Amino acid sequence: QGENLLYCFEVAPAQPALTQVTQCRTEGSTRGLAAVPRLALDVMACEVLRVLQLTDTALVPVTYLVPRKSVQDFHEDLFPDCAGTLPATSAQAWWAGDSQQQVRKVSLHPARRPTETFTSPVIACTTGPTDTDRSVSTGRWGACRGGSGYSSPSSLASPGSAATSLSASTAPSSGFASSPSQKSLQSILGPSSRFRHAQGRVLHRDTHLTNLRGLSLTTPGECDGFCANQQRVALPLLSAGGQIAVLELSKPGRLPDAAVPTIQNGTAVADLSWDPFDPRRLAVAGEDAKIRLWRIPEGGLRETLQEPEAVLRGHTEKIYSIRFHPVASDLLVSSSYDMTVRIWELSAGREALCLQGHTDQIFSLAWSPDGKKLATVSKDGRLRLYEPRRSPQPRQEGPGPEGSRGARLVWVCGGDYLLVSGFDSRSERRILLYRAQALPEGPLSVLGLDVAPSTLLPFYDEDTGVVFLTGKGDTRVFLYEVTPEPPYFLECNSFTSNEPHKGFVFLPKTVCEVREVEFA
Repeated sequence: QGENLLYCFEVAPAQPALTQVTQCRTEGSTRGLAAVPRLALDVMACEVLRVLQLTDTALVPVTYLVPRKSVQDFHEDLFPDCAGTLPATSAQAWWAGDSQQQVRKVSLHPARRPTETFTSPVIACTTGPTDTDRSVSTGRWGACRGGSGYSSPSSLASPGSAATSLSASTAPSSGFASSPSQKSLQSILGPSSRFRHAQGRVLHRDTHLTNLRGLSLTTPGECDGFCANQQRVALPLLSAGGQIAVLELSKPGRLPDAAVPTIQNGTAVADLSWDPFDPRRLAVAGEDAKIRLWRIPEGGLRETLQEPEAVLRGHTEKIYSIRFHPVASDLLVSSSYDMTVRIWELSAGREALCLQGHTDQIFSLAWSPDGKKLATVSKDGRLRLYEPRRSPQPRQEGPGPEGSRGARLVWVCGGDYLLVSGFDSRSERRILLYRAQALPEGPLSVLGLDVAPSTLLPFYDEDTGVVFLTGKGDTRVFLYEVTPEPPYFLECNSFTSNEPHKGFVFLPKTVCEVREVEFA
């Protein structure tokens, strides 16, 4: 009472005895709850439970439905016979030792509903009954109807706008455990994620960096918009000369109104990335087809940096994106409008290999977790898999997303699978899962999410198998657990922020507060 959450559990005689099925957030606080009798349920709509919620000002029906392909048929596995409304014995017979203990069961099938009703006799007086009293007591009091006289008002029986209708996957447990032969709830709803109750939470304002000014919000779609490591964050600025602000995460709070020290990149920023093994080295790809390496002084920027540590030249057109190698030091890969992918040795400041085979814009590229393979997805609707130490040509090719608006990819499930986010021909955002050893066979699974203009940026947490997906300008972050067996994508709680985000990046796992069970 006083709460606005309704929890629904399945109860089983074996462990785990309680399994949460769903939770429903109601509009008003609960003052009381009552379950509607099963004989009043709309069985042809697969309604298995209806609860009436009493609030301060209303009586609100909450309906629970089990999704079924056909709603023309009566589903006997959902609706076993239930106790009817005729008593099994009378009070006098019970006192006399009648052993009939079970109320006769009746079918919930609309065509086989019982028609008999029972009405309690009126008790007129507790002293010795007179003849007239006896005649009254054997009469019927028509106003006192038994359970089957509960006629479903249309507002309660139909799970329409009056009801707080739950999602299609909602289904409670009552009515399933009456016989071992009936399907369990798990087999009806399918498997659910172990992390479905993961909660996204905005940390206290004391940890925020505020008063950011003059941010560049026009970085290409292939760029995350900014980048962070465990110590600092790099933010492209709108001002001329490709300036980049570098802020220390150890110094949260409001930034001064005066200009902060910056990196003077000399040209507009196309993408930027921190070295995973050297937290002071920042690689910046420019629109002038060059990659500049910058070294941040110990303790952070105190004055404007104008001279890069090194400049990498080789691409002939603007660069799309850059990625550091996950295993080896001093290795960087870049993709460009010249339709090549180049691997650089930073210690020597030279290009080590140029990968060929692309015929159109390269949307995204990603190293496998072991660093042996490199996957790309491009505008020509193709996925390509390279093994750079063996050949500059792709080892495999396969069909990618249909839409040509943008795509991203990330390795999942220990590097055995590739998850690609993109669009279909109708601009619906979707995610696709491929087996890395069988790209030509096409996706194992495709899941449509919503219609929105921005490409979904995926981040994969390999410890839990959860992928986070959101786009620039979105307020919602989708969470799915990715599994190597069907149904492949298990939905978890999504996170919604109060205002649209311009960029979204994840920090290394080492910054997580493990005592709070924070995993990302």
